[in-house]
Amino acid sequence: MPSTDPHSPIFSDGPAYDAVIVGASLAGCATAIGLGRAGLKVALVEKQPDPAAYKRTCSHFIQASGVPAIERLGLLEPIEAVGAARPRVHSWTRWGWITPPPDGGSRGINLRREVLDPLVRTTAAETPGVEMLLGWAAERLLREEGSFAGVAVRNPKGEERELRGRLTIGADGRDSRIAEWAEAPVKTYPNARFAYGGYFEDANPEQAPDAVVWFMDPQWAAAFPTDEGLTFYAAMPTKERLPDFKRDPQGALVDYLSLVPDPPPIRDGRSVGTVFGKIDMTSRLRRPTAPGLALIGDAALAADPLFGVGCGWAFQSAEWLRESVEPALQGSEPLEDGLARYRRRHARELNAHSFFLHDYSTGRRFNPAERLLFSAATRDAKTADVLERFATRQIRPQEMLPRAVPRALAVNARHALAR
Repeated sequence: MPSTDPHSPIFSDGPAYDAVIVGASLAGCATAIGLGRAGLKVALVEKQPDPAAYKRTCSHFIQASGVPAIERLGLLEPIEAVGAARPRVHSWTRWGWITPPPDGGSRGINLRREVLDPLVRTTAAETPGVEMLLGWAAERLLREEGSFAGVAVRNPKGEERELRGRLTIGADGRDSRIAEWAEAPVKTYPNARFAYGGYFEDANPEQAPDAVVWFMDPQWAAAFPTDEGLTFYAAMPTKERLPDFKRDPQGALVDYLSLVPDPPPIRDGRSVGTVFGKIDMTSRLRRPTAPGLALIGDAALAADPLFGVGCGWAFQSAEWLRESVEPALQGSEPLEDGLARYRRRHARELNAHSFFLHDYSTGRRFNPAERLLFSAATRDAKTADVLERFATRQIRPQEMLPRAVPRALAVNARHALAR
């Protein structure tokens, strides 16, 4: 019988776990919840010892595309119960506002990560079959017969353990050490913008509880009303504006948002906490599988955060992996079949989206196709609806373009004739 003692230094008789997950943030916890509920034995490793730890550099905005996966995990009601906002998105362009329909529109989730992360982590820790290992850092990957077979971990006391599993999962973010150790093929895309943001109270935009983004071509700004009556204000300018933000992050952020078209009342509010920034936002697209190993969330695809895709894709990629490998971990097929299915699903769902995000992260101005679609969306509700479903990542570019482009051409032709 395989050893099931997690403190055993080497599991020579076989893996003690069906899956060993490194990283207990959104993607890692979502995967652990799904696999644990399927009756599988999971080790969830997190280097942070505090169960209330949370990701600080994040806009916290979850696109509507990620909401169904959250709901299927049973997390939507708890998230709403702690005060999450359910926004639609209003977009300013130089042709006018693109507004959601008055009777609907896709709704995302706004909830501060200091509330969201502990909620999701607690759910994972309480899931039968999941063993949470807080304060343990991955030291190296374990290999066996040409396949990855778990990780060696160490705690602050210097104690070491080897956690062997049939599947090793890297959920440790855009700078994934698991991906690095596995030598996962990666493509990188430089980002010509930087990001600063912070929370303000008594400064909700006029559209609250809905979110607002300003496409100032090529500059960008956003306001995300969230829980506790706060609004997260974000600026993502091109890098020639970086010196002002480095010199005075809060003052530069307030000045920047105060000068956008139809500005929000940020000057009337009070800053809560620290205005923080991220200068290097290099995008990374990695091959998400290797023998005995899978990458999820930002470890698989770290895209430009301008469109707020990271949190949603964390939950979605966790669900895709769980659905793909569960039959293999239950013993009904080889693991490589499940990993191949996940790799195809990940590429099918996200590669085209990531191409457009990588291209726009160069800091360029709108191209002719984007000018066509954005201008038509300010004049026509149906074009706006299709563009909104694409922008919230509910449909892929290959689904959006055939629907939106012909109509946008007709809308703008009628507009030109009317003028």
